[in-house]
Amino acid sequence: MINGAGGTALDNCVILLGVKGGPAIYPGGPMPTSSLLRMGGKTILVDAAIGVSAAIARAGIALTEVDAILITHLHSDHYLELGPFLHTAWTAGLKRPIPIYGPAGLPTYMAGFIASMAFDIQTRTADEGRPDFAALCPVYPLDETTDLDLDGVRVTALRNHHPPIEESYALRFEQGGRVVVMSGDTAPIPEMAPFAKDADLLVHEAMLEQGIQALCDRLGYTDDRLFKHIMRSHTTAADAARIAAEAGAKALALNHLIPTQEPGIGEADWRAAVQPHYDGALHIGRDGMVIDLPAPR
Repeated sequence: MINGAGGTALDNCVILLGVKGGPAIYPGGPMPTSSLLRMGGKTILVDAAIGVSAAIARAGIALTEVDAILITHLHSDHYLELGPFLHTAWTAGLKRPIPIYGPAGLPTYMAGFIASMAFDIQTRTADEGRPDFAALCPVYPLDETTDLDLDGVRVTALRNHHPPIEESYALRFEQGGRVVVMSGDTAPIPEMAPFAKDADLLVHEAMLEQGIQALCDRLGYTDDRLFKHIMRSHTTAADAARIAAEAGAKALALNHLIPTQEPGIGEADWRAAVQPHYDGALHIGRDGMVIDLPAPR
């Protein structure tokens, strides 16, 4: 399916580049959440967690193929590698701007990244003849009024519920009669099912309640703040399944999985949580998973 370095046959698909919830990484475990949408000839990156550049390259896709980037919210596990990705694409030959859409505060991050890399950027621009780096990284607002046309791919946004962060968004992509919806990080909200109505694929975050306390204990937290954050800010796999069923989604992919490495929890547990509530196609996310989309209608 992959042609190898410099190009790919992958099109009209979603690639789950990383599927772990939370910013930490561990030996042998998955990477934090980023996704790549290939639709209508466009390549759209949703979130830029640590490891995203290498994950795109492993998929056989050149970093310079990315046409747009959307950042769903400003938790580090969703934009920590945005600047490094853009810088690496720049060193790989990027010469056209990649528009970036994100919540308020993202321009401050980009300005800080560019300032932190000023010596390298200035040196490579003068010594190697590279184009103006900052000009390749324009940042535009993302909010609930967003209605974009990315060369034929329509993108709309829904404010979700991910306390304490107020600016956090789900995204709906439409092209050629196909619909992909990505929930972003969110507790279950009644607006999600209408937003995802008739989606060919709903990519929804998910947690398994029975593993949350074990995760917090393993991390050594001395109070219950992390436990309370996870429980109030995220969606159980069962609730994600109910949302998919109510939306009439043809397929459901679980990502931003919490937990991912607790002993005794595996794919069978995720499927067992979903199956009483949703009978469509189910994908339990794993790093590098490719989910094909239907032909245009």
